[in-house]
Amino acid sequence: MTPDDVRAAAERLVGFHERFAPLFGKDQAQDHAYDYLKGLMVCPERKSIEPIALLVGHGDVSGLQKFIGVAPWPSGDVMAEVQALFADELVPSAAGSPVGTVGVIDESAFTKKGSHSAGVARQHNGRLGKEDNCQVGVYLIGVTPAGRALLDHRLFLPESWCATTREAEARRQAAHIPEGVTFQTKPQIAAELIRDVTALGQVEFDWVVGDSEYGRAGHLLDELELLEQSYVLEVPKTWVFWTSDPAGSIPEYSGRGRKPSAPRREAARTVVEIADDLPASAWTALQVREGAAGPLVLEFAAIRVWGIRHRKPGPPSWLLIRRSLGPEPERKYYISNAGAETPVSTLALVACTRCQVEEFLEDSKSYLGMTQYETRSYVGWHHHMTLVGLAHLFVTLVQRRLQEATPELTLDRTVRLLEAAFEEPRLRIARAIALVEYHVRRNETARRSHAKTWRAKHPGLKFLRL
Repeated sequence: MTPDDVRAAAERLVGFHERFAPLFGKDQAQDHAYDYLKGLMVCPERKSIEPIALLVGHGDVSGLQKFIGVAPWPSGDVMAEVQALFADELVPSAAGSPVGTVGVIDESAFTKKGSHSAGVARQHNGRLGKEDNCQVGVYLIGVTPAGRALLDHRLFLPESWCATTREAEARRQAAHIPEGVTFQTKPQIAAELIRDVTALGQVEFDWVVGDSEYGRAGHLLDELELLEQSYVLEVPKTWVFWTSDPAGSIPEYSGRGRKPSAPRREAARTVVEIADDLPASAWTALQVREGAAGPLVLEFAAIRVWGIRHRKPGPPSWLLIRRSLGPEPERKYYISNAGAETPVSTLALVACTRCQVEEFLEDSKSYLGMTQYETRSYVGWHHHMTLVGLAHLFVTLVQRRLQEATPELTLDRTVRLLEAAFEEPRLRIARAIALVEYHVRRNETARRSHAKTWRAKHPGLKFLRL
């Protein structure tokens, strides 16, 4: 890899942006998109609107705030073009892969203070492992051997935000939540994201993967099967299955009363009990990827089962069981509608693609400003996440090109190379004075606003200044 290689890769941002520019609207909005996209990658300070506008963009903080928070450009149209680029650039690498192109559903929480940001509430924060005041987004991320990309996303609105009370309606209006948005569970959102991508037809998933939030949702499994979509979804350890056709567990008719039609529930067992009874010969050790501390090797077993769906026996499926090595192995359980001839190695590789999405989210948060947005609006959240997805896709494409000379290049190192390659504004005296004057004006505006609010709370109060 040479400096010229890095500079040439960075210069591709102009062409990359031009592909999407018309979707943002007028020229000024297109410029804001370029500034924000570049700022998410290379802003030397916090990667939020104000530092990006002042240090990377053209200094128009108010204009950039409006572009993110309330501008009418549709994030869905941008994501549709992302799907087309993903299909052009990354999907071909899946042709020789045993698992092909995988769509992974995952969610991520963002801790927030206050109660005004769209969708914020006391709810489960997976990153912290407990309830927290946060927003939660549901993401559909495409995974191929050549890289990963955000294909669609949706902010989850808790039921309190969708109530028909005046208070809830006022909160929705203040957060610019469109009238047509109603309450949906996370699995319902996931089903809609997958359905939309499938309907658009630019990306075809060989598999869909998700955690137990989605594996336990029978309506999501119904939707995937209606789409003829193969899946490997995690299920809770309390889930119950029959290991033989439940039709054989229907009690014999005694000749009196109603003829039995439902199989005996006691013939079904939990996934933990099924796993405990498996012989040692049922387990296969597989290397799922190369880790930083050596190969990541896990043991897998798969058995044909029949689950319970909508209180009735479901179709025959695979129960995939994963366990770590060691004296106290951790186990995970998955359900799959794959054909009976599918090898356990394929099911294992598909299930483990979810770790790549965890890396996607962690990289986006650590290096591309995913958590550093400063907008309360529903539209603003989707705009920010769309541009973070664009930034990640651009870095991924740059990484892929530079890996031809340096195969070990990681995404975070690619971001550092881009930071060095892009010409940063020099803090000359004139620019330094302009930045100081901006902050002085902003602080004075904030002081007057706070003073006005204080006087409104204490009308007629007279006091002496010290």
